[in-house]
Amino acid sequence: MKKADIGLIGLAVMGENLVMNMERNGFTVAVYNRTAEKVDRFLAGRAAGKNILGAHSLEELRDLLDKPRKVMLMIKAGQPVDDFIDRLLEVLEPGDIIIDGGNSHFPDTIRRTAKVEAAGLY
Repeated sequence: MKKADIGLIGLAVMGENLVMNMERNGFTVAVYNRTAEKVDRFLAGRAAGKNILGAHSLEELRDLLDKPRKVMLMIKAGQPVDDFIDRLLEVLEPGDIIIDGGNSHFPDTIRRTAKVEAAGLY
């Protein structure tokens, strides 16, 4: 099975549209949402027949991605970002990349960057 070029977490309006844009521009995208039903509805709807893969766990998302893995967060700013970064640090490996695509306050971004880099990720 072909691996995905990038993973995206968060299938609200912005996340879904970004996935569709990436796929339309030649990327295979793996998606995850904390509610699995949202992933299933997206795959059966707008993403049907596209180069979009669904995951129901972060481990499954990880396994769908080419190395170095690139995971983009499109979730609510604040504590949810910290929580997902913590969970991703448990399943990703040094050299993998986490991208916060939300509107985080820059001091939070600086703090998170230091934490991620200390674990060998970017």
